[in-house]
Amino acid sequence: MGLTKKRKAANAKVDDKKIYSLDDACALVKDLNCTKFDSSVDLHVRLGVDPKKADQAVRGTVTLPHGTGKTKKVLVLCTPDKEEEAKAAGADHVGLDEFIKKIEDGWTDIDVIVATPSVMPKIGKLGKILGPRNLMPNPKTGTVTNDVQAAVKDVKAGKVAFKVDKAGIVHASIGRVSFNPKKLAENSQEFLNAIIKAKPSTAKGTYLKSIFMASTMSPSVAVDTKALIH
Repeated sequence: MGLTKKRKAANAKVDDKKIYSLDDACALVKDLNCTKFDSSVDLHVRLGVDPKKADQAVRGTVTLPHGTGKTKKVLVLCTPDKEEEAKAAGADHVGLDEFIKKIEDGWTDIDVIVATPSVMPKIGKLGKILGPRNLMPNPKTGTVTNDVQAAVKDVKAGKVAFKVDKAGIVHASIGRVSFNPKKLAENSQEFLNAIIKAKPSTAKGTYLKSIFMASTMSPSVAVDTKALIH
């Protein structure tokens, strides 16, 4: 299938040999958008780590100053005494057994799952479904907690979890093409600062190997890594 005229025109605007500053990349990505909808702007960060080693599995959370531009759908799995608290905080779905059954039947139409520690033994069996989709609640990302109210509010306010994949790359949405370049740059900087902070002490050599920014279905732009390591 050939490239669309829009995509060809967008490709022509990117200099493949050039590494762009973060500010320039944010401005260019907006200009490259090929879609008619408000595309997600994503960062793809290749790290100098070995994800197979447990002590180099980079993960964490960061609250983006301007949010992601997408309202995340949150499911809270908890005991009945916590249900009202979760609903009041803005959770989209609240319950336990009926949602475990729905997930077992293939339902994963949510962005984040928050769970209380007491129900985790019941959720363990969902690992095969939730793990690959990055939906498994985890104490390290603040999604296994008794304070479900704070967890739900954090997610709704733009808190995102990140985790290095098997190829050593961290992917994250840092906004939408409708954001102005300054907001995209501030969100990107906050996200990259969190990745730098999460650097494992055992990681050797160059940590930020490459950074690419792209919006949905549009060409990617290489971002200068050197200027970002403070």
